Formats: sequence, C-alpha cells, structure tokens
Amino acid sequence: MKRIRFICMVFALSLALVASSFAMGPKKDKKAIVIAGFGTSYLSALVSFTNIQKQVQKAFPGVKVKIAFTSNIIRNIWHKRQNDKQFLAENKDIAREILYVKGPLATIADLQDEGYNIIVVQPTHIYDGEEYADLCSYVDGLNAIKTVKTKYMPFKKLVLGRPILGKKGPVYDYHEDIETGAKAMAKDVALAKKNKAALVYMGHGNEYLSTGAYVEFQQAMRNMYPGTPIFVGTVEGYPSLANVVSGLIHTQIKTILLKPMMIVAGDHANNDMAGSDDDSWKNVIKAKGIRVITEIKGMGENPEIGKILVRHIKDVAKDNDIKL
Repeated sequence: MKRIRFICMVFALSLALVASSFAMGPKKDKKAIVIAGFGTSYLSALVSFTNIQKQVQKAFPGVKVKIAFTSNIIRNIWHKRQNDKQFLAENKDIAREILYVKGPLATIADLQDEGYNIIVVQPTHIYDGEEYADLCSYVDGLNAIKTVKTKYMPFKKLVLGRPILGKKGPVYDYHEDIETGAKAMAKDVALAKKNKAALVYMGHGNEYLSTGAYVEFQQAMRNMYPGTPIFVGTVEGYPSLANVVSGLIHTQIKTILLKPMMIVAGDHANNDMAGSDDDSWKNVIKAKGIRVITEIKGMGENPEIGKILVRHIKDVAKDNDIKL
C-alpha cells in the first residue's frame, strides 16, 4: 500500500513539473548587439563610440549593446592601462567596458557564455574594405560551427550588418547608401560654406582592396552640394594626398576645411591630418599657399551617422527575422 502511495506521489509530482514547464513556455531568447569598430586610444575620441552606443541603445532599449575594438594594437594599449595607476588616477571616469575592451570574437564568445543566442554585429567601418572583410570572415567562421545536436549550437542567429557606405551585392544598392552618407554630411558643408572654404576629407583607405567607394562618395557629395568644392583623399590607397593637393591647386582653392572621414578623431586625425610634422596633411597643403582650417571630430560625433547604423541594424534584423 505504501508503495502504491509513493508511486502516486511521484506521478503527481511529475505531472506538476510538466504542467509548470508548459506554463513557463519555451526558453526566452536573449538578444545582443555588438558595435564593432577599429577603436581608438585617444580619450577625446571615445565620444564617437559612446555616442553611437547610446543611440543604438535608445533605439533598442530591451537589447544589450556592447562595444568591440577590432584593432589588436588599440586593445593592447587599453589592456596595459588597466595596471597603470597614474592613468587610472587621472582618468577615473573611463568606462570599464572601454578599459577592458575586447575584440569581436571575444565579445561574441562572452555574450554566448552569458546565454545570448541572438547577436547582431554592426560595424562602424566606413565601407566594404579590408577591416569589414576580416569581420565577415570572423562571423562566417562562427556560423560554420555545426554541433551533432542542434540544441547545442552556440547561436540561434549571428548576423552582420553592412558598413556605412554599404557593401557589394544586390540586396541593398550601395549607391543609395552612399547617397544617404552624403546627406549625413550636410553640417560639414554648411561649416565650409560659412568659412568660404572648400571641404576636404581625410579617409583611411587601405592598400589591399579597392578604395573606389571614396571616389564615388566624393562625386555624390559634389552632386549634392554643387556650391562647395569637395575633395576626398585617403591615408592608404587612392585617392591620395597628392591627388587632393593637385585638385586644390588646379581649382585655385584659397581656403579649406579639413576633416577626418573616420568614425573617430584619433591618431590619424591628430597626427597624420592635423599634426605639426611637415608631412601632415595640414602642413603639406599650407605649404602650397592654401589656408587650412581643421576640425578634429570623428564621424561618430555626428548623430546622423548613428541613425545610419541604427537603420542598418534594423535592416539586417528584418532580413533574418529577428525582432529587436
């Protein structure tokens, strides 16, 4: 009799547990967004990343938003600062996320370990160049993981958004992304016009993949703002500083507004563009008798750029049936 009662109790408990599990429903998905960019070691330039993070978080309030730096060199600088007592004493307001910043792979791995199974990686890269190609490879590699049992797959969905000026492919016409990017620069044009100056951008570029997006962006800007002479050059690749200088001399420009066409105004902006060395863009152009006004602000400080990144997150989420 006791045995029968025990069996009945076990059976009743089992039913209760089953009913409870049905009431709780399936395990809830945890979603996160990773803002992935080259990074910066300049404290003054961090505002670009924090601004973008705030805009993205505001757009997706129920989603965790993390920052990742793709540059090994930049991350190493921050990691050394973790044990620099003088630096920490002088910069008490540095966010822990920046001080302990990780690369995209480690950031994604941490999120997966915390139970996040739907992750959108949104690059802050300007165009479909070397850095974006590497990031694509990272995400593709992680998505290539196939477990014996589907339930043990590390991600339900891991997707990658497109750069600011778009990417190759038929889904989104990159010409439209370039047009949108040009519209976002309206305040730069207004500032140049106020100073009766031409507008010159210094982009990063690269030595291994096409930098044609910069040329197309330059043309889009010229078409959109015909009243202001606009030139775009790159630190690496084409068009170079020499091409910009040649154009300025040919069109007899007397004054320019020089700005970085980069998410952050870090080392390149402060040294290569506006530095005191003779080979900085500022001094090379000044040597040609042209007045140079510099504005050391990254594109990430422009809220219109943040809006573009939010839109690209929404696009990749929609394309992959992700509700953020």
